[in-house]
Amino acid sequence: MVAKVITAAPIGFEGAIIEVEADAKSGLPTIQIVGMGNKSIDESKERVRSAIGNSLLQFPAKKITINLAPAELPKDGAYFDLPIAIAILIVSGQLRQQDITDSVFAGELSLSGDLRPIRGAINITEAAKQHKAARIYLPLANALQATLIEGIEVIGVASLKELFLHLKGEIRLESTVPVVVSELELANPPFIDEVQGQDQAKRALIIATAGRHNILLNGPPGAGKTMLAKILVNLLPPLSYSEQIATTKLHSIAGEIDGEIVTRRPFRSPHHTASPVAIIGGGNKPKPGEISLAHLGVLFLDELPEYSRSTLEALRQPLEDKRVSIARVNGRIVYPADFMLVATMNPCPCGYAGDDSKECTCTSQQIMTYQKKLSGPLLDRIDLIVNVSRVPHSSLVSQQTLNNTQHAYALNTIKKVMTHQLNRYKRSFQYNGNLSASEVRRTIELSDDARRLLSKASDKLLLSARAYFKIIKVARTIADIDDSEIVQAKHVSEALQYRADIGSR
Repeated sequence: MVAKVITAAPIGFEGAIIEVEADAKSGLPTIQIVGMGNKSIDESKERVRSAIGNSLLQFPAKKITINLAPAELPKDGAYFDLPIAIAILIVSGQLRQQDITDSVFAGELSLSGDLRPIRGAINITEAAKQHKAARIYLPLANALQATLIEGIEVIGVASLKELFLHLKGEIRLESTVPVVVSELELANPPFIDEVQGQDQAKRALIIATAGRHNILLNGPPGAGKTMLAKILVNLLPPLSYSEQIATTKLHSIAGEIDGEIVTRRPFRSPHHTASPVAIIGGGNKPKPGEISLAHLGVLFLDELPEYSRSTLEALRQPLEDKRVSIARVNGRIVYPADFMLVATMNPCPCGYAGDDSKECTCTSQQIMTYQKKLSGPLLDRIDLIVNVSRVPHSSLVSQQTLNNTQHAYALNTIKKVMTHQLNRYKRSFQYNGNLSASEVRRTIELSDDARRLLSKASDKLLLSARAYFKIIKVARTIADIDDSEIVQAKHVSEALQYRADIGSR
C-alpha cells in the first residue's frame, strides 16, 4: 500500500503543491527520503521518528521510502515534517487514506510531537486553495495568518497527537475564525505640523504621496530631511485586504514574522553598508530583499550617495518594473517590489555647500565626485528632487500649538487625488506615478500652453524621454490637487521646479 498526503511549499512569492508518498516494505527499519530534498528535509527523518514515538503512536519497524513529488522541483525547509508523519501513520495502518480526503498538511515537528511555526504559511494556504482543497492543517501559531486566504478552512494544530485524535474522530479541532484587522492607530505619529517651515518640501511630500512618486530631499544636516521622510509613511492610506495578503506573504517568506499579519505600510530603512543582495534580494536560497519587504510601502535610503554604486545601479530595474527577478541555477524567482523611494542626501561631503550660515570645507573636485555618485539614469527614475534649507534656530523653539491642521489637510488632499485617479483609471492600484508612456499619452490631456512650456523646457534642460514623462505625471498629480481635468501650464511649471539640478542651491 502506498499512502499519499498533499502538502505545499513556498517557492518564491508563490506556493507549489507537493505530494508526499510513503511506501513500507519488509526489511531493516530505515527511512529513505527521495525527491530532491535538502539537508533539513533529510534530517526530518529523526524529527518524525521521535515525534511519533513521543506522541504515544507506533513507528513501523519496516523499510519506509518517502517520495516528494514532483521530483525535479528543489525542496527546502521543515514544512514536510507533518505530512511525512501523517503518511507514515497511514502506511502503518494507524490512520486511513480516507481520513485525510481534501486536506493539506504543513508544519515542523519538534521531538516531543509539538508543531512549530513555519515560514510562508500564507503562501502554502494560497497554493492549497488553488488546488481546491477543502481544508488545511497548520501549526497553531500560523493559523490566524492563513485565514487571510478566503475560501478554505484553516485548522490550527498544537501537536501531532492532537491531530491524530482529530482525524480518528475522538476529538474535534475547531476551524480558526478570521479576525478583521486594520491599521492600528499610532500613539504619537509624526505629523507634518511638527516640521517647522519647509513649505515647499511639505508640498512636494503631499504630491509624492498622492501620486506615488519617488522623491529625493537634498539639503544640509539638520534641515529635517529624515523627519519629512518618516512622516510620509503616515500619509499613505491603510493597507487594503489584498495588500495585507501581499505584504504578509513577503514578510513571512523572509522570516520577519511567524503568525502575525502585516497591517501597516512597510517602512524599510536599510543602512548604507547593506550589501546589494540584502537590498535587492537573492542568496543561495533566494529571499526577498529590502525593496520587496518595502512592497506597497516606503523604501527610505538616508544619505543616498553613501550607498555603493553597484547597489544604487541595481535599483534601476525594480524602480521601472515594480518587481525584481532573481535568476539562479535551479530556476528564476520573481518578487514584487512596488515601493515608493524616499531618499535624502547632502549637497557635498561636509554637507554645507551653498549654506548661508556655515562655510563649506569641500573642494570643487570633492563636491563633483560626491554628486556624481548618483548616475543620470538613476536620477531619471526619481520624480521629485527638492532642495531643503536649514530652518532658523529661533523658529525651532517657537511656541506653536500643534493642532495638526496641516496633517489633516494633507490627508484630505491625498484622499481627493486618489479618488480622481480611481475614477480616471478604474483601478484601485493605478497611480499617476506608475503610468507607462503609452498610458500617459492615452489618459493625460495637456493644454496648448502646457505643451508649449513643456517642449521649450525639455529642449533647454536636455531632458531624457523618461524625465519628460516624469514631469507630465507629476503635473497630472498637481492638477488633481487643483481639481483640474486638464493639465495646465502652471501645473507643468511647478513640476519643472522639482527637476532641480542636485548641485543648484
